[in-house]
Amino acid sequence: MMTTFVNALREHPELAVFITLALGFAIGRVKIGSFGLGTIVGTLLAGVAVGQMGIQVPAVVKYIFFDLFLFTTGYKVGPQFFRALKKDALPQVVLTIVLCVTCLVAAYAAAKILGYDIGTASGLLAGAFTESTVIGTASDAINRLDLAAADKTSLINNIPVAYAVTYLIGTGFVVWFLPNIGPKLMGINLKEEARKLQAQISGSEKGGAGKLSAYQVLAVRAYQVTRPDLLNQTVAELEARPREHRVFVSRIRRKGEIIEPEPNTVIREGDICAVLTRSELHMDRGGEIGPEVSDKELLDFPVEFLDVVITKKAIIGTSMAELARMDCARGVFLKKLTRTSQKMPFTPELRLERGDLVTLFGAEKDVARAADCLGYPDRPTVMTDMIFVGLGIFLGGLVGLLTIVVAGLPLTLTASGGALIMGLVFGWLRAVHPTFGRIPESAMWIFDTVGLSVFMACVGLAAGPSFFSGLQKSGLSLVAVGLVVAILPHTVSILFGRYVLRMNPVIVLGACSGAGTVTAALRAIQEEAQSELPALGYTVPYAIGNIILTAWGPVLVAMMS
Repeated sequence: MMTTFVNALREHPELAVFITLALGFAIGRVKIGSFGLGTIVGTLLAGVAVGQMGIQVPAVVKYIFFDLFLFTTGYKVGPQFFRALKKDALPQVVLTIVLCVTCLVAAYAAAKILGYDIGTASGLLAGAFTESTVIGTASDAINRLDLAAADKTSLINNIPVAYAVTYLIGTGFVVWFLPNIGPKLMGINLKEEARKLQAQISGSEKGGAGKLSAYQVLAVRAYQVTRPDLLNQTVAELEARPREHRVFVSRIRRKGEIIEPEPNTVIREGDICAVLTRSELHMDRGGEIGPEVSDKELLDFPVEFLDVVITKKAIIGTSMAELARMDCARGVFLKKLTRTSQKMPFTPELRLERGDLVTLFGAEKDVARAADCLGYPDRPTVMTDMIFVGLGIFLGGLVGLLTIVVAGLPLTLTASGGALIMGLVFGWLRAVHPTFGRIPESAMWIFDTVGLSVFMACVGLAAGPSFFSGLQKSGLSLVAVGLVVAILPHTVSILFGRYVLRMNPVIVLGACSGAGTVTAALRAIQEEAQSELPALGYTVPYAIGNIILTAWGPVLVAMMS
């Protein structure tokens, strides 16, 4: 029975890939306290286990999915990457470069001192810095070396061994290190610094990151105007009492007829106004207009949530406070702002960037007006622009095949690295011209998560037969060196960012989590700070860190060879 099962998987390796995915995602869901392996490491370990049966999956399979993953990674961070080239992001860019260069030097030095081969060194770099893409780019670079096929296979199979060991050490320790030891290195109290930064940004320590009205529960209620001082005032004058409270008159019933008011519409005695604002303002000040009345017909008007991609040049760089005062924002509330797949904290001084995704709420007509002012409505669709995706990966692959010689070292991005670079360019193009190149969130999840998971499954299946012998050979030393190599770059970057660049310590920690592409560490920092503000330092370093660390794969191979 078992022989039949093994033969079936050997004859149909696609079945082995799918059972590996199922097992890997199941392993990834298991958590001990707040720590879990995640789907990527889970899939690698599942692949190693299934790979004990000696299953061979064609190499082209893993590279197809790996290229999809890398293109999507570039696509997501493209707008932030090119924004980072501007002067105002320079400190975060410099900190990212310092961390990434220290990563490369630390991994190279450790590998040379301990006599690791190229594959083990590449796995150390990939695992200690939780950058799975290095596995692919380093493997591709090893395949280009002038070595016997058996030697190449041996080196490539050593990569997942080192990766599996050092990933567990690197992820777990960095997630603990940044929020707990990082503040001590800077001599600060993280919660207190977050409160100070909030006060600096918003002018108040109260309300945390949710100070703006966009985070509040909204409601529309009807009031009959009875106060004499409100009569004969315009809607604009009523809404400006005071304007920063953002109270809007959406509709008016006058003498039994419902009218759609303009800012210059005059309030008359007996008017019933449908007022849209935050729930607490209704409770605190609703009675200042007049008695609340029940008018189902008046309150029954279409509202919508709409995602809008920020593209208009006049809006880019506008702060939240400035946006709230603009005429096109009348009657519209901002419910969410997403940047590089990260939910950003709302503060009055947070500025819009090209490619930001904002979720608007309000009456349909008001939302449509605001969307036209901000950029391009990103309405839900299931269609993916595969012409855009296919052409991007093809062109990127051609660019990646080019070779340049630096200090006598022949360097190439590899086809996969080229897909990442073209993803950056195409992601930026999508932000500038959002009428084409759409990849829905669901499709992006497939390309991103499943793409990398299939790649890791294939890596695990190929490495399975030699995994445990490789682990016995270098496992214990990898645990210790992985810890040192993972922590050293973050230590250097924290001190450099705080004492050389003079950056805010809350932003420094967010930037380190981004530069090291450790999203779990950002969550831990936010929890420790009791604030979402560390995310302000995350997006630009994350975009650049992804690119540099991925490029280090072939660079390290060239240095080691």
